[in-house]
Amino acid sequence: MSSAKRSIALVGLVAGFAAGVASAHMTPPVVLHSEREVVSAATRGAAKLSVREVRLTDAERDEVARRSGWRPPAGVQRFYVGRDASGKLLAVVTTLSEFTIHGPVRVAVALGPDGKVSDVQVIELTEETHAAFKPLLDRGFAKELVGAAARPALPASAANLEPQSIARFYAQLVTDLVGRAVALYDVAFAGGGEK
Repeated sequence: MSSAKRSIALVGLVAGFAAGVASAHMTPPVVLHSEREVVSAATRGAAKLSVREVRLTDAERDEVARRSGWRPPAGVQRFYVGRDASGKLLAVVTTLSEFTIHGPVRVAVALGPDGKVSDVQVIELTEETHAAFKPLLDRGFAKELVGAAARPALPASAANLEPQSIARFYAQLVTDLVGRAVALYDVAFAGGGEK
């Protein structure tokens, strides 16, 4: 191939790449709640608040996977722990994220000492996702997950959505994140009693 043909081919390749980059888009994040707001609300009444970082063993990670269908990555799982003045556990809050084609979804899940979900807050998602998911959030979708003590089923408010809709996809994702949080709590805190 002559150098002129190589130059033309290279210019065509660069132009094609530039057109592909120009057509891709990233939507900015929408922060619905700060982590601090969520932890503060979920641990209201706590006299002591601490951060507990747990490094799960491979066996513990396998157990989380068995319970939730998701195997946590190696590394530290962070929990915010609220206790009363006598040291009794009141609430544990953890945040989980999932990265999708539309961008990240971040959820905070609060669990009581009984291991049941006491609050769920969608903390962050992208503008595009927020537009599709906001009607469900406005109808109290996240509140339907409160009380879960195991991997929850998709709440009723989302179950009748079109199976291929973006809202249903994200409703299932948030539901799955809650199930992951419950499994993490059960394994890291042994059903309310710490390891």
